[in-house]
Amino acid sequence: MAVSKSNKKKLSYISVPSQIINSISSTSFESLLLYPKKKVQSSPFSSSKFRLLWKNSRFWLFLLLIFGFFGMLKMFFNADPLIPFAPNPCAILEEKSMVSNGFSSSQLSVVQNGEKIGGNDEESGDVKRNEFWKQPDGLGYRPCLEFSNEYKKASVDVVKDRTKYLMVVAAGGMNHEFSDIFDLEHFKKVLENDVRIVSSLPSTHVMTRPLEEKLTPLHATPEWIRSRYSRRIRRDGVLLLRSLDSRLAKDLPSDLQKLRCKVAFHALRFAPSILELGNKLTERMRSKGLYLALHLRMEKDLWVRTGCLPGLSHEYDEMINNERKQTPELLTSRSNMTYYERKLAGLCPLNALEVARLLKALGTPKTARIFWAGGNPLGGKEALQPITREFPNFYNKQDLALPGELEPFQKKASLMAAVDYIISENSDVFMPSHGGNMGHAIQGHRAYAGHKKTITPNKRQMFSHFMNSSLPEAEFNRIILGMHQDSLGQLELRSNKAGRDVTKYPLPECMCNKMQPHSSL
Repeated sequence: MAVSKSNKKKLSYISVPSQIINSISSTSFESLLLYPKKKVQSSPFSSSKFRLLWKNSRFWLFLLLIFGFFGMLKMFFNADPLIPFAPNPCAILEEKSMVSNGFSSSQLSVVQNGEKIGGNDEESGDVKRNEFWKQPDGLGYRPCLEFSNEYKKASVDVVKDRTKYLMVVAAGGMNHEFSDIFDLEHFKKVLENDVRIVSSLPSTHVMTRPLEEKLTPLHATPEWIRSRYSRRIRRDGVLLLRSLDSRLAKDLPSDLQKLRCKVAFHALRFAPSILELGNKLTERMRSKGLYLALHLRMEKDLWVRTGCLPGLSHEYDEMINNERKQTPELLTSRSNMTYYERKLAGLCPLNALEVARLLKALGTPKTARIFWAGGNPLGGKEALQPITREFPNFYNKQDLALPGELEPFQKKASLMAAVDYIISENSDVFMPSHGGNMGHAIQGHRAYAGHKKTITPNKRQMFSHFMNSSLPEAEFNRIILGMHQDSLGQLELRSNKAGRDVTKYPLPECMCNKMQPHSSL
């Protein structure tokens, strides 16, 4: 409201949405503001009451408010309630213009269970791209943890025992802050018939100095552990073990393999606050259809530890080489191999350019929505440009979260990794750029859930083709696609190769199909 200095008349201003103004022609708009110059003939609708209403400014104010209200409703329901932000705001405007022209918002053609769903695909002529989202056939295999009677009987004695306690120190990854990341009470409840878990030693044992064992060999068998520690733990009551989590043999008796699956896939559940946020961001990612999750391993320390080079520029390569010379102990293994030899052996992480070329060769639609998990890559966002140029719908948890949602987790890398884990495990397609505990755990979870599509890059075979600059793109794509036909999350027996971890390959120990015997595989 404004007041004139000359006559102090009150003037009212009405804010009208631009959509309404643009939808009204100039003639009809003038008719709302000007009185008609010519008298019209009387009609049933030109009564004195109607003329009074016509001249009443309150009537027009009410009418404009109604128009404005419905205009705002239209704008509200056309808005996306789940994805609050996008890395590129212009992309939202372009997307909305596509919708107004009759295209779907995601522009994806999806094939699921052999049927096409979704909108128009700009690459509909390429059958491989339409089949990118197709899931492998799990042949009806589902979780199956049936323990033997002998195991059940032994577990009863273990749970009742109050004389012997084993203290385990688990190191690395998300194990650092166990009770902060995982639901501890759920963990105890699920395993209550297998082993008794306590958060602290009883008073009868608290003064006992636990015997500590640091020299557990690699691939320690149950027989070795019993022969080494049974007498000690009976004598002292408490035994402290370190590094056992990474040194236990992968090939264990059937009941112990089932127990490992029970721990990994049932007992370990993220804390409620992490689970809530992870599921919330998953729904935002899924709000416009299927999505691919990438676990990108491009951090500085990874390039140093693997003995590989990021390939960003000569300056970055020199930075990594110099740091490796100063701290040679960080190199994980095979220190006598050159970078080129490591790359050909499949020991190096994929860089952004290689990830983009692999995804294109596998038929990933250009409009695919991609969630990327992992730490900050060496080189920042510029290092990711080869991927974002090919696949612009590229998000991480910071892009999906509302202001303040990530704040409770910001200072704890393990909690942030847990959020990444949830969104990646829930994705329609998952691909890691390198190995590692998190990628292996997600792969196992997805297999246990019914063999959801997981792409395992065949780095050993494909790097020679990446380095062949004379190879035409069409031929490169054909070769890469062919070598990954059996690496898309299909059924794979752990027993086909010795030393495989059951939590990565849960078949056949932890999964079964009662309608179909294992031998049919």
